[in-house]
Amino acid sequence: MSLMAVSEALHRVLASASAEPLPDTETLRLEHAIGRVLAKPLRSLHNVPPWDNSAMDGYALHADDIARAVATGLPISQRITAGMAPPPLERGSCARIFTGAPVPAGADTIEMQENVSVDEQGKAHFANTLKPGQNIRPQGQDIRAGSILLEPGIRLRPQDMGLIASVGMDTVEVIKPLRIAVLSTGDELVEPGQPLGAGQIFNSNRYTLIGCLQRLGQQVIDAGILEDDPDATRKRLQSLAGRADVIITSGGVSVGEADFLGQTLRDHGELAMWKLAIKPGKPFTLARFAGTPVLGLPGNPAAVLVTFLLLVRPYLLRRLGVHDVDPIQLEVPAGFEWQRAGNRDEYLRARLEQGRVVLAGNQSSGVLSSASQASGLVCIAAGKTVALGDTLPFLPFEGLFD
Repeated sequence: MSLMAVSEALHRVLASASAEPLPDTETLRLEHAIGRVLAKPLRSLHNVPPWDNSAMDGYALHADDIARAVATGLPISQRITAGMAPPPLERGSCARIFTGAPVPAGADTIEMQENVSVDEQGKAHFANTLKPGQNIRPQGQDIRAGSILLEPGIRLRPQDMGLIASVGMDTVEVIKPLRIAVLSTGDELVEPGQPLGAGQIFNSNRYTLIGCLQRLGQQVIDAGILEDDPDATRKRLQSLAGRADVIITSGGVSVGEADFLGQTLRDHGELAMWKLAIKPGKPFTLARFAGTPVLGLPGNPAAVLVTFLLLVRPYLLRRLGVHDVDPIQLEVPAGFEWQRAGNRDEYLRARLEQGRVVLAGNQSSGVLSSASQASGLVCIAAGKTVALGDTLPFLPFEGLFD
């Protein structure tokens, strides 16, 4: 079987996700909606600002009184602060006004206080000729009543929450989280905190995956460790298929004699994709078992991280109705050399130093410490070598975990 290019694999993963029905929706208090996916268009019922207001501390007057204001000055007839409902401005006078305060009826121009002096009789003298309408933030300058505020399919950010609040909404309808079962395979696995026997290793993949899913705000079903047994594998998948929207596994999807998960998916499930031209992560699998999607990740810790970020994350976001699932990608000069041209796209753990990308630690697929030393992934395309200064795509973790 030939290896599938990462770009083709991503295309198929997203097509598979798009074919699934969206989860149900729920209505949340706005303060609890960070990171959630907006379910419906939000239309503003209010103008923002709701009325003309002053852009600065100064003096409000009518344009017809500008010449007099400069020539002889104007009496100050009122003082307006934010939160007031001022009476109409008396013609032939000006109003002391502060930033954000409503502009009174009868005023249409504001001069900043630095260009105005007040004499002992309380008359304001304007130093410059004014432009009618200056320094006023008009009603609806930011948002017009009836306009679409936000479109569905976006994940709400802090600035989006502030925008929603600015039009008086305190609740929002969002997509419910997916129920995602996390299953680790292998007789060699032991949970942290338990004694480690001969030939055993601690199950780190479970925590990597749970952490990634928690960052995405999804509901995790901890399916524990699955022993290397074909009957147990089939029964566990059958049980999880009835409880989860998605099953994510680590290990057991290659072609070894003990890789019963992959064999079970091939024999009793529906295999959509297997073996990618990616390093680390070649055995990544997309399948269905008893009608439930299964994303089978390799067992090596670095491969779990890479395949989750590049393939599982966009799949889950698309399942939630998110339109833009592409991660942030920077083009950065290489601060290292790479002479070994491979036959797969390689995603190396790396970090930025002085404007260049450098490798972080050991790049073996079984080594996870380099990921903690890194700030993102750098991609070396199949068949390519790297010289110092070559431009490479760098994917920051900040854009991959969220």
